[in-house]
Amino acid sequence: MPDLAGGVTAPPHAYVPGQTPRHPEDWFDGIKASVTTATPVADLHTTQAFHAGRAYFDAGYYWECHEVLEAVWMQAPEGSAERDMVQALIQLANARLKLRMDRPRAARRLCDMVMAHLARCPRDIAILGLDVPQMQRWVMETQDTLKK
Repeated sequence: MPDLAGGVTAPPHAYVPGQTPRHPEDWFDGIKASVTTATPVADLHTTQAFHAGRAYFDAGYYWECHEVLEAVWMQAPEGSAERDMVQALIQLANARLKLRMDRPRAARRLCDMVMAHLARCPRDIAILGLDVPQMQRWVMETQDTLKK
């Protein structure tokens, strides 16, 4: 299996419901375990789960991105910018997955949800190493795909 950015190992294939087989149930457990209740919010972006989630997103492993970033989302405090940002990335991955599944209405709805999360985040600082303008560009790229 090839390595992705940051030395993250790629899964054997991208899981697309109804099109490819699902990964074994425990495939991502080691990655998700990098986030614990002792992980400070300020360090969530340094965890293996966050690095893998970003690498999976960038490489087009959208279901896998969602799977590992959920551990980060669960550790981010309710109502925090970190929670909104990781939720935005999870939902953007899901929107791109829906495009692969030929579900453009679902993708459009998810893009709207991403923008709502981003609207609650400060624009002038990086949150978990991500910034609002970059995320908005990714949403626009996804929405542009819907127009084709």
